[in-house]
Amino acid sequence: MTRQFWVLIHRWAGLSMAAFLIIVAVTGSLLAFYPELERLINPQLYPKQVLENKLDIATLAELAQLRVPYGQVNAVLMEANEESTVISMNARPDSSGQLSELGFDQLLVDPYTGEELGKRQFGAISEGMINFMPFIYKMHYNLALGNFGMWILGTCALIWTLDCFIGFYLTLPQRRKPPSPLTSLPVGAENKNIWLRWQPAWKIRWKSSRYKLNFDLHRASGLWLWLVLFIFAWSSVYMNLWDTVYTWTTRTVFDYKAPWTEFPKLNKVLEEPKVGWRQAQMIGEQLMAEQEKAHDFTVERVVALILDRERGIYHYVARSSRDIQDRRGGTRVFFDADTGEFKLVLLPSGQYNGNTVTSWLYALHMANIFGLSYRIFVCALGLVIAMLSVTGIIIWMRKQQARAGKRSS
Repeated sequence: MTRQFWVLIHRWAGLSMAAFLIIVAVTGSLLAFYPELERLINPQLYPKQVLENKLDIATLAELAQLRVPYGQVNAVLMEANEESTVISMNARPDSSGQLSELGFDQLLVDPYTGEELGKRQFGAISEGMINFMPFIYKMHYNLALGNFGMWILGTCALIWTLDCFIGFYLTLPQRRKPPSPLTSLPVGAENKNIWLRWQPAWKIRWKSSRYKLNFDLHRASGLWLWLVLFIFAWSSVYMNLWDTVYTWTTRTVFDYKAPWTEFPKLNKVLEEPKVGWRQAQMIGEQLMAEQEKAHDFTVERVVALILDRERGIYHYVARSSRDIQDRRGGTRVFFDADTGEFKLVLLPSGQYNGNTVTSWLYALHMANIFGLSYRIFVCALGLVIAMLSVTGIIIWMRKQQARAGKRSS
């Protein structure tokens, strides 16, 4: 395949992704500071004062159930947005099995008092500023188009991942004709010559013409940030195609376990598990303590308790010494929602190498590691990705204009 072929592939891959990448890049810049922006925009969703002890998960779930008797609790997320606790809910089916509209899917409560702080349908911008950051999140994750948008962005992420390698190849200097057999070169001279010819690709000619500056920004920025761009492209595949492409690929290289591969969906959604929230909390605490000893890690605090009704499984989630993220946690034990039987423990690091790699990809993508400096970097990176898309469009437009000029002459 000729270089011109890969130029065409790179060009059309970039054009097909450009609009989507600009959207996810700009929204991603905002999401790097999601907790701070959420608190700034919606201070009413946070506790008025921080007390010594929080209510336990079971109590918060039971209070939510009493407050909304026509709904059912699916998850209690203790550290969803720093000090705000989010209770995920949906409508309880009626006698015929039909679901009515609850009007919201998140109940936000004070974790210290159980007081209701707000309700919202996550991401519904029609509700106003209470959903501004959730809407930004949905735009970033699935273009606010549900599963259809998720597949669109997943496809873009896969194209982006492959295009990272094509773009890198196109920065390499083109091969020159081999020297005459009569010409002898010093040892290492050929390699040195290649490096010298590759150096311009890394530079930006700030004082050159607009076209050259635009081209250099596109090429050099992509080279300097290549590894980071690849990490964000592949982690985007994980975010959107987690149960297909990402899982298949990761399991061919690493030892990787995930809930969607370990627990098949039930024939019927579990509406009323035999293990209630109070008992689930006790079982989760006990199982986590057992795994803490078995796998030699230390639990710092509980983060969430989640009921997966489609698989009939509870997830008890804690932050532990195996976590690599700055906030929240990903140390999980899974147990049966009807019998309480232990099913699986998944640690963020040091257990399965595929899960360790995935934890790093997730933390890097979510700007949830290395503190404030990395979050600022990710915020700036979003703008750079948008710039790469815009400069790519400009390069294509200038070449289209040049071709049109040749045809008309």
